[in-house]
Amino acid sequence: MSPTASTREIVIRKILAAMSVIMLGCYSAAAAAKPNLVLITLDSARADRMGFLGAKGILTPNLDRLAKESIVFEHAYSQSPSSVVSHATILSGSYPQSTGISSIGGALSPALLYLPDLLKAQGFRTAAFVSSIDLDPQNGLAQGFDRGFQTYDAGFKPALPGDLRPPITERPADLVVARAITWLDHNAQSQFFLWIHLPGARASDADIGKLIAALQQRKLYANTATIVLAGHGESLGAHGEETHGIFLYDETIHVPLLLRLPEGGSTAKPAATIRVAAKARLVDIAPTLLEIAAIPVPSQMQGQSLLRIAKAGGGNGSVSDQPVYSRSDLPQRGFGWSPLESWRAGKYVYIRAPKPELYDVTADPAAAHNLAQTSKATLDTMAAQLDNFDRHFSGEAGKVSAELSSSEMQKLASLGYIGLQKSSAAASTVTGTDPKDKIATANKVIAAALASERSKSDPAIVTLQQVLSADPYLYLAQYALGVALARKAQYTEAAKHLHQAVELQPDSAWAHFEIGACLVKTGDFKTAVVHLEIAAGRLPAFAPAHHSLAEAYEHLGRTEDAKRERARATNNP
Repeated sequence: MSPTASTREIVIRKILAAMSVIMLGCYSAAAAAKPNLVLITLDSARADRMGFLGAKGILTPNLDRLAKESIVFEHAYSQSPSSVVSHATILSGSYPQSTGISSIGGALSPALLYLPDLLKAQGFRTAAFVSSIDLDPQNGLAQGFDRGFQTYDAGFKPALPGDLRPPITERPADLVVARAITWLDHNAQSQFFLWIHLPGARASDADIGKLIAALQQRKLYANTATIVLAGHGESLGAHGEETHGIFLYDETIHVPLLLRLPEGGSTAKPAATIRVAAKARLVDIAPTLLEIAAIPVPSQMQGQSLLRIAKAGGGNGSVSDQPVYSRSDLPQRGFGWSPLESWRAGKYVYIRAPKPELYDVTADPAAAHNLAQTSKATLDTMAAQLDNFDRHFSGEAGKVSAELSSSEMQKLASLGYIGLQKSSAAASTVTGTDPKDKIATANKVIAAALASERSKSDPAIVTLQQVLSADPYLYLAQYALGVALARKAQYTEAAKHLHQAVELQPDSAWAHFEIGACLVKTGDFKTAVVHLEIAAGRLPAFAPAHHSLAEAYEHLGRTEDAKRERARATNNP
């Protein structure tokens, strides 16, 4: 009698698991070959849009070809739906609570182990090429990301008060890849680590093909480990969310992830895709690359190598099927609502929120049927597991928000700021407004903020004014409205909204810069200095903050201070 379909699937998975163990065992023996490392991260790319993960149609032909000689992690999950937070985790092997980065900015914790640092110390040439201003260490939210990179190709131009020139906030995939290939031509003589960040997969697939071809033509491909993943996905309207950043459902957290190992030594390149069904996490990327490079993984890293997960067989329900944690701080940091956390274990996903959610994603992959009220025992078990995980970070919540120092608080108090809100709530706090109840507001604010960035200030201003008339306590709306008004040279009105933004999130370096720059335009140099000193201290690589502070100092007769700030601006062009 012929085996059933389910039996055949089990047999196939066992065969593939055995193949992966053989392949990875061979790889371990060849680790001394000192491979190159290429990390390709995609912006807003969903797992269910990848051909190699089952999407219909020819959507990602080059990635599909790469997958045929790679290990594909079918159930890989991001730790955040925010690009800058997710990439901090990817490059550090640490969870968002430990990196020092939040969805509205921050700076990498100086004590944080950082993959480029570790590789550079081992003789790797290191370079990054990114397509978004968010990941620009000088002009975006990624303060400190250039640590350990000998080349960090960003150089975007933000929108600035009084500057009528259009900002430059994005770079197309073809240009990013072209610059990376040029770098390879001058730096591939020795071992290298290359990070390339590209727009979403459909827009970037052809250029990924060009990069692979360039590695092959330069005889680098065989000895290069190539890992491709998305930092997060995109809701595209699922659960009412138009983009990403708020919710933790699979649309934004389940991401594509494939790993092609180098061929050096006795490594056997697979004849077909090796598929791993166990859950994988983006916090595991840095440890994986270190193991491929035969560099000991520091015990402080919170992830673990994906090679070990793959060696364990990767079957559903196996010991290697680790739980996955994710969090979203944008609801809290951007809007003053409750933060969200999720815990994926077995076939369930639990989302901690004021209105808790529990889904059986095997039977209900769209997460349409909340089991929180009908499966209390499972809910309690998942919640207890998440509580236990959170306790590991009980002393680290403040790292993410990098709250104001006593000196900074005193400076703001001198300006009349009183009762400044504490920005860092413990990750387990679920009191307050449930983001599910306000997603329409979040959609409007995020869309307006994006429109303002793209020089469409007029419609953005109308939308944001309407939103704030109903709820004035939204940091992101106040900040975005202030920025939009400043672009139209309405500095006095802009400063009013930016003042509110500072009150709502007093540790926001960007709010301090924007209000300081506006106050310079209105002639209130004394107040401007307070805000700009905070901004310049928190954004040391951001030249416009130093330029504006120098201008304010000059008007106050502080010539030497002005010279110092102009020198700092020159050192960070």
